[in-house]
Amino acid sequence: MTDEENKKENTEETADDVVFEPEEDNDEETPLAKIKKLKEELKAARKERDEYLTGWQRAKADFINARREEEKSRAEFAKGANKDLMLDVLAAVDSFDMAFANKESWQKADENWRRGVEYIYSQLLGALEQNGLKQLNPEGEIFDPNIHTSVESIPVEKEDEHKILEVVQKGYTLNGSLIRSPKVKVGTIKD
Repeated sequence: MTDEENKKENTEETADDVVFEPEEDNDEETPLAKIKKLKEELKAARKERDEYLTGWQRAKADFINARREEEKSRAEFAKGANKDLMLDVLAAVDSFDMAFANKESWQKADENWRRGVEYIYSQLLGALEQNGLKQLNPEGEIFDPNIHTSVESIPVEKEDEHKILEVVQKGYTLNGSLIRSPKVKVGTIKD
């Protein structure tokens, strides 16, 4: 290659190369001052990063809590919807109870028919129990006005005072919450 070709090739190669020229600092900072300045910028950047990270973590925790509350709210809503359905079905259960309570008429019915009806009744109660319904039959227990509804007082001796002597209508809880209190007859001391 000739010198001219060599020069031409060298100029072509350097045309694509980036050349860094030293910045002209009017302040003429010393290297220590530049390092100090860079450390301050790094410290500020780290502080800003930590603020963003903390904010993101807080937002994530808020989102998780909101999701958990929404799921809890949905479950409570479903329980409330079940409550209305259960109260409607309890009217049919009460009809079964009244039919069984009339011993004279019940005994007159055909035995096979009675067994069938009793089986249907037990299936119905089983299905209701699987869905969280629990029957309250507090006969013999001490009367609690927070749970029971007294419909009659019956005079008794001291040992039967405040005892539930008869259950007029059974009560029910749904998933641990009282949805219908049992109606009862309570013993009170004779005057």
